[in-house]
Amino acid sequence: MKWMVMLLGLIPATVLGVAVEKLPRFSGIDLQGKYFESSRVETPVTVLFFTGTGCPVVRQSIPKLKEIYGKYKGDQVTFLLINTSAEDSLQTIEKEMRELRVSPVRVLVDDKQALTLGFGVDRTAEVIAIDNRESRLIYRGAIDDQLTEGGQKPKATEHYLKTALEEFFAGKPVTLARTQTHGCRITFEGGKKVSYAREVVPILQQKCLHCHSEGNIGPFQMSSHAKVKNKARMIEETIMNRQMPPWHADNQRGHYKNDMSLSIVQTQNLLTWIQQGSTKDEGEDPLVAVHAREAELNKQEWISGTPDMVVSLPERQTIPATGLLDYRHFTLKSKFTNDVWLSGITVRPGNRLVVHHIIVRAKFEGVGDDGSGKGKFMVGWAPGARIAKYPENTGRFLGKDAEFDVEIHYTTCGTEQTDLSQIGFYLRPSPPEREIIVAASYGLDFVIAPNDEDSRTFTTLPVKQETVIHTLSPHMHLRGSWMKYEALYPNGKRELLLSVPRFDFNWQTDYQLEEPKTLPAGSWLLVTGGFDNSKKNAHNPDPNKRVTWGDQSFDEMFIGFLEVVVNKTPKQPRTAAVTQP
Repeated sequence: MKWMVMLLGLIPATVLGVAVEKLPRFSGIDLQGKYFESSRVETPVTVLFFTGTGCPVVRQSIPKLKEIYGKYKGDQVTFLLINTSAEDSLQTIEKEMRELRVSPVRVLVDDKQALTLGFGVDRTAEVIAIDNRESRLIYRGAIDDQLTEGGQKPKATEHYLKTALEEFFAGKPVTLARTQTHGCRITFEGGKKVSYAREVVPILQQKCLHCHSEGNIGPFQMSSHAKVKNKARMIEETIMNRQMPPWHADNQRGHYKNDMSLSIVQTQNLLTWIQQGSTKDEGEDPLVAVHAREAELNKQEWISGTPDMVVSLPERQTIPATGLLDYRHFTLKSKFTNDVWLSGITVRPGNRLVVHHIIVRAKFEGVGDDGSGKGKFMVGWAPGARIAKYPENTGRFLGKDAEFDVEIHYTTCGTEQTDLSQIGFYLRPSPPEREIIVAASYGLDFVIAPNDEDSRTFTTLPVKQETVIHTLSPHMHLRGSWMKYEALYPNGKRELLLSVPRFDFNWQTDYQLEEPKTLPAGSWLLVTGGFDNSKKNAHNPDPNKRVTWGDQSFDEMFIGFLEVVVNKTPKQPRTAAVTQP
């Protein structure tokens, strides 16, 4: 059941003095690293309680909330604590939650304070009760009238939340739907008055325009202030629901070079600007010129220079105007007649309006397979992807007469389109000091039962020699729900390298570790994950189907790809010779 959270109608909430009429669907990651989506809630009511580490009013209110939870837990009310302490570590938040014994109430970590801003909350200890079925506010304010900032009554005389819930479930009008909140003031990182030119346009340029520009896959162009203002509420919804920018790693549990998510300041400035009316500064619109530069950049054939070898699709592809399309696979031949070393590979999508992602695999003598049955993974591309230039003093081996499998996922855009994508290969002048390869830990024997909401599986990969991990790339299909990578060291230590609490099949993201991770020989890589084969999964082709491994998107895969540098002397290929087309 999907629903829109509605805030106050007659008495609007305010954030930083600005009226907020409603909040879109929202999502979050809890203290255990698990994903929560408001659209999947099935209880009639959701109760949110906003907390802050060290707030005395919060600490004294938790027992009251747990008492109410005890009465309505189960299929009546979903209770959520929203921790607003953006500056605190997970360890600090976990320590206080353990002290207060909040379990089994679920705690969402509002690390960007996006939910806090969106709901217009400026003090902790505020409670918001929502009628999920009619998308309306039941009650907002304090739990009761006992506590204030710096003082309290001997006992409460008015039990606001308890009374509101009792009246709601009795089918009566809620007598008192709004009271004053007493709690600790919340500090926000973003500005109180946000400038479109100084704050908003740089965010759009850095995080959005690589998709939302002329000739790219974004459903609309961010080409001017007027265009962005027209989509402001949609932008707000996708931020609150963690859909955009497309980044699915848990940044509380890892740091990555190619992080596309919004920072705390960016999140708050963008949401605050939208809530302030999405106004434009005086003078020319700087987004017009920024968009034009981005569009021109996308027209360049090869941003990193002309490749030493280019392979193209065998013929121009036609993409229909509408519909969901199966992956297309193409077999292409290498033009290198000798073994070669590569300094990088880059993908040039022929039509960014419809090319969602491209994956290139290779088959040649001695290369093996990554579990796909189509060869060894070489390079992948999706909107915003990096140019695949390898780290200094490393290189990738490509055997002579290699054969490439090129997998392309096309999406429709409302008009018929064509595409002729290409892949460019860059040669090293000499063999590298170390070899960079793509390894894979994959499991083939999982079985997903019908209607199973969290069917779990795992796979392991032994580390036989010292290995440096640079990039992690989880891969599942439409039922993929979550995945994480952990290093198991010979001394017994266990370290989380990547957690993706919401896997999204539509985005084939690779995660480049901010600091490459060295695993000594004798370590193991443990990859765990889960599939959602329930009706709650909007992408699920058939929740009543028993699912196993298979190539098609309606089947499943479980592969933990990783790009690694192995500390060994690579074999020495001959000087490359290129056969001209």
